[in-house]
Amino acid sequence: MKIYPAIDIQNGKCVRLYQGLADQVTEYGDSPVDMALTWIEQGAKRLHLVDLDGAFKGAEGARNAILSIRKSTSLPLQVGGGIRTLEDVKTYIDAGMDRVILGTMAIENPELLKDLTAAYGDKIVVSVDAKDGMVTTKGWVEVSEKSAVALFEELNEIGVQTVVYTDISRDGAMIGPNISALVKANEVFKGTVIASGGISSAEDIFELQKAGITDVIVGKALYEGQIDLKKLELDIAQKGL
Repeated sequence: MKIYPAIDIQNGKCVRLYQGLADQVTEYGDSPVDMALTWIEQGAKRLHLVDLDGAFKGAEGARNAILSIRKSTSLPLQVGGGIRTLEDVKTYIDAGMDRVILGTMAIENPELLKDLTAAYGDKIVVSVDAKDGMVTTKGWVEVSEKSAVALFEELNEIGVQTVVYTDISRDGAMIGPNISALVKANEVFKGTVIASGGISSAEDIFELQKAGITDVIVGKALYEGQIDLKKLELDIAQKGL
């Protein structure tokens, strides 16, 4: 099992959203760097970083904070949110980010996605964010006419190796992941599916493992103390997962 503690950044603060809604915000800290160091101290082996300002406004947003996190640790980092141009991708990869997560760009410009995948290989990850099985874009605000399953099939053809799959209705709600949708994603997509949205307990994570999902992003459950990261990482090690 690979656990990715999530650090979502909005207006310079660490936050969590409810179902991806920009006005449903809970703040958890004023320093993204300090939050990253907190999770690292508790045993994190990798981190998932999101620029919410970039996602919603299409601007650089939290880029400086994210680059500061990169300078503070040698752990693998993946970053998403508002990455919509070749220059955005190049900036992050040149700064040493291990993975760059594309959402809107991947949906609206598949040719560019193909070029980026050819150039950067497994450093390119696609975020498949779904509402009722349909893909959303622009910070989960716009619902497209493309199904998640259809997008997975297209990503297979392009050669994308990793996707982050989020059921928006579950995100930040702590009601458990949409396991059936994740299993379907894992069946259709040939690469690695990273589960995101709804994780509320360590039991949820182990249920995903039983269903064949081995990469999980955890957000609100960590911040609310429903999951003890240090204990979780120890349990994973002891179980040999």
